[in-house]
Amino acid sequence: MAKLILRRLVLSLFILLAVSVLVFFATLLLPGDPARAILGQQATPERVAALQAQLNLDQPAIVRYFLWLGGLFVGDFGMSTAFGGPVSALLSDRIVSSLVLMVLAAVISIPLGLGFGIFSALHRGKRRDKAVTWVSLTLAALPEFVIGIVLVTIFATTVFQILPAVTMSPPGQQVWMFPSQLILPTITLALVVAPYIARMMRATMIDVLDSGYVEMARLKGVPERQVIMRHAVPHAVGPVAQVIAIQLAWLAGGVVVVEFLFRYPGIGQALIDAVTFRDVQVVQAVSMIVAVVYVVVNLLADIVGIMSNPKLRSAS
Repeated sequence: MAKLILRRLVLSLFILLAVSVLVFFATLLLPGDPARAILGQQATPERVAALQAQLNLDQPAIVRYFLWLGGLFVGDFGMSTAFGGPVSALLSDRIVSSLVLMVLAAVISIPLGLGFGIFSALHRGKRRDKAVTWVSLTLAALPEFVIGIVLVTIFATTVFQILPAVTMSPPGQQVWMFPSQLILPTITLALVVAPYIARMMRATMIDVLDSGYVEMARLKGVPERQVIMRHAVPHAVGPVAQVIAIQLAWLAGGVVVVEFLFRYPGIGQALIDAVTFRDVQVVQAVSMIVAVVYVVVNLLADIVGIMSNPKLRSAS
């Protein structure tokens, strides 16, 4: 088990290294001079050259890459060209805000998806199963911005008007201090993630319920509730962990659209602002943060999937 985890960890590090190369050199293709973007078009060539030297922009691309990569290990993402300050200071509060939103969405979507998947499998072929399948297929087919707009229309504008349509926290105060503003973004993300988990849980649960060891447990007179909770669900969760990991990793990237829709002050909104103002350092930082979250979540899912599946655990 330790060797397998070590191999996955080394592979994850190589993936992050490859992503860092791709992100850095792709942003070099963006037009514009960061030094002139900071100083403005009226800056003298001497001032531009001095700032370029300060930001290491006069160095070869490969040297700049290793300087940037070394800064990542100590939390130094460089200087923001649009705001004139450290990127780490700009993103610190936004990272926390996005993590709060993603954790809330995960806490809701994972139990919801697993629960409806189990419920649908236990009633397969019946009206309840068909209703859950129809709802999950409908939600899975809708983009997140469509779900968000529908929720805003129902709960924030024309119908009930009980929740705020956008996030507007006062300056200096964190967004989670106003729980009502978190409801619609959280529900939007949860409704996007839960259907995929529910459908995968239903499929794996049906396979497990038809397996020999579940049938043997029933023949031995084990109560049905114990058969479901002790024999069926633990074996079904292992394969579903991969789907959960993919959906949680999607949250790191899909949160961009939701944050833009609700004007939520997270890394998604920061990325959109950075693209608008050609702030290369912020784009690089947010891209690497999303990549780290994606790789770490998938690594944890691999470990959980192996530990929860006796066949995979013994094969490793």
